[in-house]
Amino acid sequence: MLRHSRPDPLRRGVLIAGGCALLVALAPRSAAAQTTSGMRIGIIGAGRMGGTIGGLWVKAGHPVMLSSRHPDELKDLVAGLGPLAKAGTVAEAIAFGEALFIAVPYGALPQIGKDYGGALKGKILLDACNAVAGRDGTTVADEVEQEGIGVVSQKYLGGARLVRAFNTMSYAIFAREANRPPPRLAIPIAGDDPEAVKVAAALVTDAGFDPVVVGKLADARKFQRGGPGYGQSVSAAELRQKLSLAP
Repeated sequence: MLRHSRPDPLRRGVLIAGGCALLVALAPRSAAAQTTSGMRIGIIGAGRMGGTIGGLWVKAGHPVMLSSRHPDELKDLVAGLGPLAKAGTVAEAIAFGEALFIAVPYGALPQIGKDYGGALKGKILLDACNAVAGRDGTTVADEVEQEGIGVVSQKYLGGARLVRAFNTMSYAIFAREANRPPPRLAIPIAGDDPEAVKVAAALVTDAGFDPVVVGKLADARKFQRGGPGYGQSVSAAELRQKLSLAP
């Protein structure tokens, strides 16, 4: 979980008194170091998926910026999510986020990489995009089929510390099943950067699900469209069994 239990008043006082200088000495902190408090999250693509997952993070106490080419069109969505939510441009969301979440048509990734590659460099980026031939074109769909979606996403979003997540089911299922009684719904994730995977797993937990680390980005093909892990509305134990992962 990204949140921790509140210390008692005495211990809290000690932490406040002794911790300020330490925070200054350590700043800026790494993303992993900030997983004990509300992490700023930038959402690239404020459609149904981005709005749903972003809303779950807001409920968990994370400041979220949802982005669009036309931020003014997000006023109603942001107002409905409460004071921790705001709207901005894609560039503003990338700058705002200590971690990022992208949920756009897959065919847009090459252009996003070209336009924002420099800003994405070094950022932890949870990628929920799926390649659909009828929407994104056969060229990119064939590329994903041949190379695996994690590898292709990393190629187009090269500077980001990419983690595949939240791509296996519809936004409606995520909205309905978040924070359900145990066992929680399993969310497969995969990435090459260990710290990024750790942060992504914590964010999945905060959204109300159980993360299942499948492996590296090359292993993300196991839960891309058509893979054995795609569309599996199951528990973590069941998903590990389906994908032949260690318990």
